[in-house]
Amino acid sequence: MTTPVTRSARVRAAVLDATAALLAEGGLPAATVDAINARSGVSKATIYKHWANRTAVAIDAFAAMMAETVPLPDTGSARGDLTEQARRVAAFYASPAGRIFAQLLAQTSSDPLAARLLRERFLNGRQEAVRVLWQRGLDRGQVRPDIDPQVAIDVLFGPIVFRMLTGHAPIDPPQAAQIAEAALTSLLT
Repeated sequence: MTTPVTRSARVRAAVLDATAALLAEGGLPAATVDAINARSGVSKATIYKHWANRTAVAIDAFAAMMAETVPLPDTGSARGDLTEQARRVAAFYASPAGRIFAQLLAQTSSDPLAARLLRERFLNGRQEAVRVLWQRGLDRGQVRPDIDPQVAIDVLFGPIVFRMLTGHAPIDPPQAAQIAEAALTSLLT
């Protein structure tokens, strides 16, 4: 027996689908509440009932779109897993979805709610996934147990995010592998 879909769930899905389409078409600037209203058929009042602002809607739509975009590798070694994850993350950031992420990240500098939502609804999940890789490495005795997993995440992925935001150097998978190799020299046993 299937559970009936509530009106609230249908409205949420319509808004998130419309927002995802708008983000894909024109990035964050295209995802205005007026455009979301027109595309989804959901009133602006209802949108504001569920989300504080357009950035909050965009973050939820983006998080839903990206939930499975960068799957975790399992190469059999910490070096292989972390290097491959860095390549995959770099490819993601270099894609159109990465440009949307950069726009959302930029919004967080002036919107504390957006900063919290982006952390809670997107970044925390991605960081937790990397913690799985780190734990595998610990279980295999391949990573340094004295390194905090968050520090390892920052060391491995911070340079990739910095390149995405500044555009000072490429963030393609080969560059990501070089960054991972440099970082892993101090992180692995």
